[in-house]
Amino acid sequence: MNLLETMRLAIRALLRSKTRSVLTALGIIIGVGAVIAMVAIGDGARASVQKVFDSMGTHMLVVLPGSSSAGGMRGGFGSQPTLTWDDLEAMRTQLPSVRAAAPELRSSAQVFSGEQNWTTSVVGTTPDFFDVRNWTMALGSRFSESDAELGAKVVILGQTVVDNLYGPGFDPVGQVVRIKTTPFTVVAVAARKGQSGMGQDFDNTVFIPATSFRRSVQAQSLGAYISGVVYVQAASSAQTTQAQQEVTQLLRERHRLEDGEADDFDVRNLAELASGQQESTRTLSLLLAAIAAVSLVVGGIGIMNIMLVSVTERTREIGVRVAIGARPRDILLQFLVEALTLSMLGGLLGAALGAGVAKLLAAQFQWPMLVRPDVVVLALGFSALVGVGFGLYPARKASRLDPIDALRYE
Repeated sequence: MNLLETMRLAIRALLRSKTRSVLTALGIIIGVGAVIAMVAIGDGARASVQKVFDSMGTHMLVVLPGSSSAGGMRGGFGSQPTLTWDDLEAMRTQLPSVRAAAPELRSSAQVFSGEQNWTTSVVGTTPDFFDVRNWTMALGSRFSESDAELGAKVVILGQTVVDNLYGPGFDPVGQVVRIKTTPFTVVAVAARKGQSGMGQDFDNTVFIPATSFRRSVQAQSLGAYISGVVYVQAASSAQTTQAQQEVTQLLRERHRLEDGEADDFDVRNLAELASGQQESTRTLSLLLAAIAAVSLVVGGIGIMNIMLVSVTERTREIGVRVAIGARPRDILLQFLVEALTLSMLGGLLGAALGAGVAKLLAAQFQWPMLVRPDVVVLALGFSALVGVGFGLYPARKASRLDPIDALRYE
């Protein structure tokens, strides 16, 4: 009996008990579906994390001002302004591994245009900021170095601000808006950045020169100190660690910190943070996939159980087949094909279920999902392996039945 005929007999046998066949494959369906859905969620989470870090900038460092300690009360990084404008200039000009550095002074303020107003984040910075943060312009051109030095009253609007002040699609370049009470001329509209992983709208922001920010938006003057953070872009990704070391050494020298004395600043490498986040997400994905794989094993045990019942129910049929010339390997192959068909059927339905669940979650919760073809193939291959592995014992039992005893079986 050839393989095609064996498959035909196996399918016919399975169709005789459709409900039982589907219920038997249910464990495989759930297992494969869970594996595909869990891996899709994990891959989507990793892609989301990478997107967030890409939107923040490439090979970038964040320099935070120092911690505070007074009267026994201690504050974390950012609680005390310790970075100066001279520190920023030194980082920009003295370090060979640094391509650019820019401050980010941030505050919330009301922006007015005619009768419309909108509360948004106002960022004071320098032109290098847009290179460091990978921020391009959708309309117009960003302000220049001379604008930044002179404190020109120019502003770059985020897309969300444009939508709320003028309406979607409007070109506001050349218009005048007021930030608090100071008029600013719109010189550009920033390209959309979307949202961060925490739901922060990057586009709900306006950018003005840092000098203008200190004069018009900042509540109090800090003199030579920077009231925010500094972003530093390394010359290349390979030089990020070197840039981190050079920035640290430079700031320690400028702040006259002795050996053993704690830094009054913090230099954070976003590449390391991204790598750590990616590794955590990957580990979680593997854990979820391993848990889901247990369902496949349980499904395999279900297949073996039903196949053993099937062998018992069809003992007389096996005896008749052997009596008319079927060889033990034909019986073995028939039951193996039945088990394999069950597991593959369950695998295909499970793959459709997993992809469907992933798309449903993506649509319902706006989560990014990635259904990878290699994961689908791997899950189907594993389900086939489960079918063969757990179907082997019942098939061997059927093939070793004594034909005389089988024919006498009632």
